[in-house]
Amino acid sequence: MSSVFRASTRLRSTVRLPAARALSTTAGLRAAEKSYFPNEPTAPSVSGTIPGPKNQAAATELDEVFDVRSLNMLTDYNQSVGNYIADLDGNKLLDVLLPFLLDTTTPHLQKVAASPEMACALINRPALGNFPSSDWAHILKTGALRAAPKGLDQVFTAMAGSDANETAYKAAFMYYRQLQRGGPEVEFTEEEMLSTMNNQGPGSPQLSILSFKSAFHGRLFGSLSTTRSKAIHKLDIPAFDWPQASFPQLKYPLEDHVQENAAEEQRCLAEVERLIKEFHNPVAAVMVEPIQSEGGDNHASPAFFQGLRDITKRTKVLFIVDEVQTGVGATGKFWAHDHWNLSSPPDMVTFSKKAQTAGYYFGNPALRPNKPYRQFNTWMGDPARALIYRGIIEEVERLGLVENTRITGDYLYGGLTRLSEKYPEHFQNLRGKNQGTFIAWDTPKRDQFVAKAKSFGVNIGGSGPSAIRLRPMLVFQKHHADILLEKIEQIVQVL
Repeated sequence: MSSVFRASTRLRSTVRLPAARALSTTAGLRAAEKSYFPNEPTAPSVSGTIPGPKNQAAATELDEVFDVRSLNMLTDYNQSVGNYIADLDGNKLLDVLLPFLLDTTTPHLQKVAASPEMACALINRPALGNFPSSDWAHILKTGALRAAPKGLDQVFTAMAGSDANETAYKAAFMYYRQLQRGGPEVEFTEEEMLSTMNNQGPGSPQLSILSFKSAFHGRLFGSLSTTRSKAIHKLDIPAFDWPQASFPQLKYPLEDHVQENAAEEQRCLAEVERLIKEFHNPVAAVMVEPIQSEGGDNHASPAFFQGLRDITKRTKVLFIVDEVQTGVGATGKFWAHDHWNLSSPPDMVTFSKKAQTAGYYFGNPALRPNKPYRQFNTWMGDPARALIYRGIIEEVERLGLVENTRITGDYLYGGLTRLSEKYPEHFQNLRGKNQGTFIAWDTPKRDQFVAKAKSFGVNIGGSGPSAIRLRPMLVFQKHHADILLEKIEQIVQVL
């Protein structure tokens, strides 16, 4: 589901969330707070076991033609409303897991989907590098670039998060070699042209992208070589000889370990700089997630990321921020790296998931290759998805959903803090304070917790070896947080 919003096709209106609220009881909160979705369930509803007979039968049928081994649940998108996801047996679960899909839409997105622009984009499917539509510049300027990170005024569109990261890596390598040659006007040598056809240098140089331990940047060849979260993603796939640096392992509560955490971050920064200077395959770029999502929801301070920016500036290495999971409002700011207040913007910011499209933003014109067809494929993104992204941006702005996520996240974090004090054995390293609803904690019974949650009406997931992570939609409100907190307490009481 989209963590932006989900609504059934029966939705007819949405309303703005009140800016503040004084009531403190669950009942009072639910009475005082107007929902974005008047027809949304008031609570989860579960009957029988999950998966039920209809879901099991449908999964068996699907397995005949499609691999279902990663299946979480078959979903009835016509019955899924707002923050609730429905299965085929009529169960409706409060969804705090699915960060990027969208089933049916708000009235505004229904209008976008039914527009002549959308029909033209879907039916013609322009090959954007060769035959973009006459309104492509307008779509980008009023959509993707309207939400561009500060200091970045150009965009390369792509198909998915892995694709966005891989094309950003390509841009970094071409930029690095262009600098080595002396500028974009310097032509390739005959030796380069011949050697690259044999996958050899100097035409195919041994360069690298530096990423971090526990990072996740995708499952394609280049992105997979920067992914370090789970072995199952990487096994049997040839990989590039690229370096990985330590990502800070912070101690919680943060306020009780200030000096230790600062020392840990300095250790990691020193390792990054050493690798850039000493690694045998020269580093063209440093790639980092604002919050390591698949690797366990690992955080670092703004000072750490400013340190990375300083190092990359000193060493003339590009700084790429992977906002595939953290972008579009989930951390209480549209882009998570806005929390850092960097002295200068990243060189590239990649995006996907909640944007419903993908690509990377950049500002330096030199990141465009010096010749056509070097950063190119048949589609180079999808205008239909760009139109949806524009509609999402419009709804996020209209409804104030980034601010809603910030307010709701603070409220939810406060409730989880109280639960962690009451059940310390189940809540360890609670993290995500002031990061919207991008919240996680560790628990020794993580897998049991996640498995049990569906029977309590909650669709929730984990990351890393022991973390439970929250990924609610941007329309997740305080009354949903009350329900979630109540269900979490019920679950831990039976573990």
